[in-house]
Amino acid sequence: MTLAPLDEIRARVHTLHERPGLVIDADTHVSDPDTLPDDLRRRMEETPYYFHGRPISAEELVAEMDAAGVDASLIWQNPSATPYDDDLDANAERLIAANRYIRDAGRSFPDRLLPAGWTDPKALGVDNAKQLARICVEEFGFCIVKMNPAQNAFSINHEMVAETVDHIVALGAIPAFHFGADTPYTPPEGFLSIARRHPNHPIIGVHMGGGGAGYVEGERHYQACRQMGIDQTNIFFIQSAKRDTHAESDFLAYAATPDAWRRIAVASDAPYGRQSWNFGGYRCMFDTLRRPEAVLSDEIIAGYMGDNFRRFLIDGWLRLLDLHQVSAER
Repeated sequence: MTLAPLDEIRARVHTLHERPGLVIDADTHVSDPDTLPDDLRRRMEETPYYFHGRPISAEELVAEMDAAGVDASLIWQNPSATPYDDDLDANAERLIAANRYIRDAGRSFPDRLLPAGWTDPKALGVDNAKQLARICVEEFGFCIVKMNPAQNAFSINHEMVAETVDHIVALGAIPAFHFGADTPYTPPEGFLSIARRHPNHPIIGVHMGGGGAGYVEGERHYQACRQMGIDQTNIFFIQSAKRDTHAESDFLAYAATPDAWRRIAVASDAPYGRQSWNFGGYRCMFDTLRRPEAVLSDEIIAGYMGDNFRRFLIDGWLRLLDLHQVSAER
């Protein structure tokens, strides 16, 4: 394994280690404004206020972070800004470019933006998806690589997903999934099977069953996710695009279970969710749950608001560095 950005990774680990108490948004999407498709540009002009997933640049996100009191954000590509067609190789080139923008944005704002990768075994084909995962980890230095079955309509149970997950784990990185009740492609049983495939390796479930799910569809998903994350200790859940009452229930249930509270973190899903609105809501929620009769301590709240994910990222990047050192010594 040749890990190119060694000094960059070490610097990120050092910075995170020296900044306990960070407020971190663990799920945001940014896009290169210079490479947006023409039809998307027209839509942005015709809909000046908002449409679902309207792309934002790294600079726009940082401005929102300043307004929302967010110290750092995990960033990955925005699927609404990366169109696919029937050409697998062309799709791979588009997604490589989107990931490269994420890398560059992280370098432009090293203290604010935390870059993570994205691959897609259906749109790219399994070989291209695995190659892109390798680029994300070994060339770009990402310790997380995400897949989104909902985006491109493929089942999390498909063999191509398992093969790609195995490759990400072999690279030393952390697989992440869009995991919501908004489509039938990520059922709780499917995500759990992936987590159990590598029980000693971390996996991320983004949205914790939310992701824009309707009330009826979401209910079973939310309940299953809550218990799953408590029982399956290699799962780390990112709480975004989730109904407020269920998010609160998750936070209370995790706090009542020893050490489970360390495996969950807040997020906005920007631009699919407004960062200022979400973090204003989280702060108000936790203020009401900090009362003497409640179970949330200041330590647990600080963990939810960023410290849990800060430690999770430190561990993730240190895993890459350790793997590189072992490989170099052989």
